Amino acid sequence: MQRNTMRLTTIDADAHVIEQPYTWSFMEEADRAFLPMVVNYASGHERYGAQGNLQKEFWVVDGRLQAKEANLGLDNTTVESREMRDVSARIKHMDELEIDVQVLYPTLFLRPITQNPRAEYAIFHSYNRWLAEIWKKAPDRLRWVVIPPLYSPESVLRAELEWAKDNGACGVFMRGQECERRLSDPYFEPLYRIAEELNLMVGIHSGNGAFQTHDFFGDEAGFNKFKLPCVGALHDLLMKGTPANFPKLRWGFIEISAQWVPYLLNDLKIRFQRRGKRFTSDMLKDNNVYVACQVTDDFDHILKYTAGDTLVIGTDYGHHDTSAQIEALRMLRENGEVDAALADRILGENAARLYGFD
Repeated sequence: MQRNTMRLTTIDADAHVIEQPYTWSFMEEADRAFLPMVVNYASGHERYGAQGNLQKEFWVVDGRLQAKEANLGLDNTTVESREMRDVSARIKHMDELEIDVQVLYPTLFLRPITQNPRAEYAIFHSYNRWLAEIWKKAPDRLRWVVIPPLYSPESVLRAELEWAKDNGACGVFMRGQECERRLSDPYFEPLYRIAEELNLMVGIHSGNGAFQTHDFFGDEAGFNKFKLPCVGALHDLLMKGTPANFPKLRWGFIEISAQWVPYLLNDLKIRFQRRGKRFTSDMLKDNNVYVACQVTDDFDHILKYTAGDTLVIGTDYGHHDTSAQIEALRMLRENGEVDAALADRILGENAARLYGFD
């Protein structure tokens, strides 16, 4: 399919890769003890994925069982495309969907993996090299967010982010909670400082990097475990004034819809006023905060609280959950929920600004 060069640029602000054994082929020989392992289901309690599929394979990472087949877009993506076994197949599908650029987020790492600094570094280091290899095959179509080794010294963290920036990364991946800490914790200030310096946005994606709260919610559907920690993270960051301390840093809140924005801003306004703190007319825009919306959101309500300049949208490509809509970008332009000019900004200009493409 030949791309329509007259069409405005369309950026998928949230697409995924599904990790596979090759992902770990970049691991140093000395770190092979931390190699994630695939195990097969043989007996016992059956676990089913989002599309009713019996989960037959699981990851074991640092001794902990992790889902591998729980949230796959089996009906609208091929294994070659979602696992990046064939990058050309991914690009062909993007052309069919009229998507110019996808920003790639992980799948396995939406949950906590390890508290072992060496294991964390080895696993994330290999993943990041895999993404860089993918980027090199289609540098104008596929960008990615680097996974930072948060348990490593600042010098190691800086080296990893600098390398990633030079190899196609356009953001830094985080979850709503990290390292058993809130994102406002001073522990993360070196990360924010380095990201700001390198012009890398911070992409806070639906997920949870804290074992305690993740495990507390157990088999809960994922709303409390993965989505609400991100909503709470933004509330806490704004209460603490963290974005103001890094005025050039851009923040993206990804795959949690935008339906919660009015509730959060209304609550913040009350708290700011009681404390005698200044609450601006557009707190998101004034703090360089962007939110990925969904086509099911109530845009009329959301746009009463924030300008359309703060909204982006993604397909959740490769997944099958409440945020997944592989036709989302096309639907936003065609369903009339927002006017055409705003749709174009959400699909292009806003996402380009968030990810530093402008």
